[in-house]
Amino acid sequence: MRESVSGNPEPRFTLLGPVRAWRGEDSLPTGSPNQRALLVALLLREGRTATAAELIDSLWGDEPPASALPGVRTYASRLRKVLGPDVVVSRSGGYAISALSEGAVDLWTAQRLAEEAEAARAAGDLGQARAFLGRALALWDGEPLAGVPGPYAEAQRTRLEEWRLQLLESRLDMDLEQGRHAEAVAELTALTAAHPLRERLRELLMLALYRSGRQAEALAVYADTRRLLRDELGVDPRPGLSDLQQRILRADPALAEPSAPVTAPAVVPVVPYQLPATVPDFTGRADVVRELHDLIASGEDEVVAVSALAGIGGVGKTTLAVHVAHQASRAFPDGQLWVDLQGTGSHPAEPAPVLGSFLRALGTPDPAVPESAEERAALYRSLLRGRRVLVVLDNAKDAAQVRPLLPGTPGSSALVTSRVRMVDLAGARLVDLDVMSPGEALTLFTRIVGRERVAAEREAAMEVVAACGFLPLAIRIAASRLAARRTWTVSVLAAKLADERRRLDELQAGDLAVKATFELGYGQLEPAQARAFRLLGLADGPDISLAAAAAVLDLPAESAEDLLESLVDASLLESAAPGRYHFQNLLRLYARACAERDEQPGEREAALGRLLDFYLATATRAYAIERPEDRLVDHLETAGHPGLSFADPPAARDWLYAEAGPLLSVVRQSARSPLLRRAVDTLWAALDLSEGSLSQPYEEAALALCDAARAAGDRRAEARALVTAAHAHVISGRFEAADEAAARAVELSADADPLTTAWAYDRRGVIAHYRGRLADGERHLARAADGFRACGDRPGEAAALSGLSRLRVADGRPEEAVRLARQGVEMYDAMGHALRGANARYALALALAATGEPTPALRLLGEALEVFRGGRQLFWQSMTHYRMAEIQLAQGAPAAAAASAEAALVPLAEVGGDVRRANALTLLGRALARLGQSGRAESCWREALALYEGLGADEARDLRDLLHEGAVSAPAS
Repeated sequence: MRESVSGNPEPRFTLLGPVRAWRGEDSLPTGSPNQRALLVALLLREGRTATAAELIDSLWGDEPPASALPGVRTYASRLRKVLGPDVVVSRSGGYAISALSEGAVDLWTAQRLAEEAEAARAAGDLGQARAFLGRALALWDGEPLAGVPGPYAEAQRTRLEEWRLQLLESRLDMDLEQGRHAEAVAELTALTAAHPLRERLRELLMLALYRSGRQAEALAVYADTRRLLRDELGVDPRPGLSDLQQRILRADPALAEPSAPVTAPAVVPVVPYQLPATVPDFTGRADVVRELHDLIASGEDEVVAVSALAGIGGVGKTTLAVHVAHQASRAFPDGQLWVDLQGTGSHPAEPAPVLGSFLRALGTPDPAVPESAEERAALYRSLLRGRRVLVVLDNAKDAAQVRPLLPGTPGSSALVTSRVRMVDLAGARLVDLDVMSPGEALTLFTRIVGRERVAAEREAAMEVVAACGFLPLAIRIAASRLAARRTWTVSVLAAKLADERRRLDELQAGDLAVKATFELGYGQLEPAQARAFRLLGLADGPDISLAAAAAVLDLPAESAEDLLESLVDASLLESAAPGRYHFQNLLRLYARACAERDEQPGEREAALGRLLDFYLATATRAYAIERPEDRLVDHLETAGHPGLSFADPPAARDWLYAEAGPLLSVVRQSARSPLLRRAVDTLWAALDLSEGSLSQPYEEAALALCDAARAAGDRRAEARALVTAAHAHVISGRFEAADEAAARAVELSADADPLTTAWAYDRRGVIAHYRGRLADGERHLARAADGFRACGDRPGEAAALSGLSRLRVADGRPEEAVRLARQGVEMYDAMGHALRGANARYALALALAATGEPTPALRLLGEALEVFRGGRQLFWQSMTHYRMAEIQLAQGAPAAAAASAEAALVPLAEVGGDVRRANALTLLGRALARLGQSGRAESCWREALALYEGLGADEARDLRDLLHEGAVSAPAS
């Protein structure tokens, strides 16, 4: 912390809220309101001197008291005593604040952050710009200069509030540019309610709604705004708002997607020397081209620029290197040298003959070329001294092959390509080349095949480039085959590539073949590396963690990491983050083909079994630490792997969500005997995934296991799989399918698997509540409670009591509901269940709201919401926001209700199903109607009506009445 002249820490001040002062951790007295007003007037001048007359005018305006001048002097003297004479200084008959750093005043910090945001945005870094604005806005703590009197403070308060709104608008504008329109709608809904005449906020809301697929609502916002402006101000909307309405009406394509500017790289005229010809259809790679061009052609005179470009076979390293070299050739007027070092072949080029060819190209006659490699290298470096030459070393084997070929003096540059990451090439800038983006891949495919053929079947063309894994070589082969066969359609090619087992065989044309390219890299691996490559290719899933890979390989983590990192260096595996690895799509197919060719069936099965055991054991530990005393962990299959341990529930939760994709993939992949039961129990232990953003893949995995268990005739596995499916169906709003699954689970597990039976009855009770069959729900939940109690499962019993509480609310018995919910809360709290305790608090809040106690109900819902957020429970976040909106609307707070309903809608795009989305839209419409935004309200109701009608729901009838009459209660959820 900076010190003042006196040696004490400098004081700090807040102006963006109540005016306060600190020194270190100690609060400093700021005196009377007028004394604070004087302090504010000095701080806002940022070191400039304020005369006594200016300060009097700031405090009292046109009618100062007779004691104004002595009062200013007294206030200044008191501030000097508190803050120090080096902070409050007297100058030329006035006063100033001096000797403060920029961080001493929150307003100054906010101004700096806003400037940095503007600079970052101008540089095209929207993420950084948004972060700076977020930090600036976070400094506000309510009304700026709160409680400070005087005309100057009042004017500055207005200015600062206007500035805050401008910063908010800038940040929201960047949100929309970055594709965060769904999240922005809720915030903009609240802001437009608070500032109804601020047209820029309305414009942003219209754009956010349009990009969220809510065109009718966006147009309704315009209609509401125009009506409000005419009624309140007698004016029409400004041109920007009207123009946006017209663009929405004509579905302007430029509005549909975020529009962050992209700067194209400069094109350098081609000057050929030894460089091969660049391909005429070179596509994309703008960022990498720019980076490499800048590295090798920067004009540095102090170092030799060496860039080492690495990537898997077929990713386009040579093509890119040649393209960049041609672009940079003007910076190297003394020539460009090029050689294929044949590093992937069985006979890589030796440095000596390469140096000989370079020397001859540089004008050395044959008799003057030395015999030894060392003498050739010395002469080569001597000839390059004082020249600007670009040396392109293509297809290098390793750093040892490259070192003798590098220029030795500044001015020249080298560009190296290799499948191996040359981490041991001193001074080289390493550049990893990835596959193409989908847009680049489609552009390359189109350039080869022809615009007309692709335009007629754009979707099939995207399927082709995706099947090629966006690998340039594969795309070029596929496109060339199609271009040579005029009778084929793009769909025919897509169908041929759809079969993963035949895909690599299809991707060959002439002397080009993806499989042959991969074979070159695989053939250079050591036996342990090759085994790791093969076995890791067996696992489905987007990626794999180091711990999971170690389980597959049956190795300690340290040994596994060495192997995996060596595969990364060989460009046969990728690592997007420390400890996480993944294959390029076609490389995975090749690795799997190698495993089927080179591994025994028993070892392949054992590797997948070890991976599943790792997930089963670790998911069970994660479940157990989140749910103390839950007996499910005692009934699951025993894993043959110890799994990972966790220090606390958040760590377990982080692991579960980080591993969700691979876990669900291996569960589906293992849906066969003898792995079936372990796969089912792994999915059950990972139940929390069904209530977050992964609810759909979780549900799909559950259904796959149900089918597999039924086909295998395994009643226990089927019953458990059905329980997970029933739970997932409830979350997605498919209540009929959920009830069928839960009923079948009861039938299969009765007497043989009592805990599964209790779970199934609990699901049946919840489903009966949703479907309005309250008596059935009471009966099922009572059986569930008895079953959990008999198994000694107190968390299950508490869940059943919470479910019974919600039934009692629906049945008009709120006092009994409160009693049951409190019992559930007490049980969960006694066991230390934070996440499930939030569910019990949710139930208690509903019961209290039904007894006419909205304030404690909202408090409980707020507590539950924080826990659900921490637990990443999107479904329960949405439901909690929805219930808060109901209570807020009943309390006469439509703006708060609208914001809560909007917040409920955001998660419902991923989880919850159409019925719950329709319910939230109906409630949002009611809140908007109360705010006078009838056009947007009607748009919400019509969207909800379409959802209800699609479901054949009874609520559609009520909503038609609402649209006709303008008022109805929101449906229960």
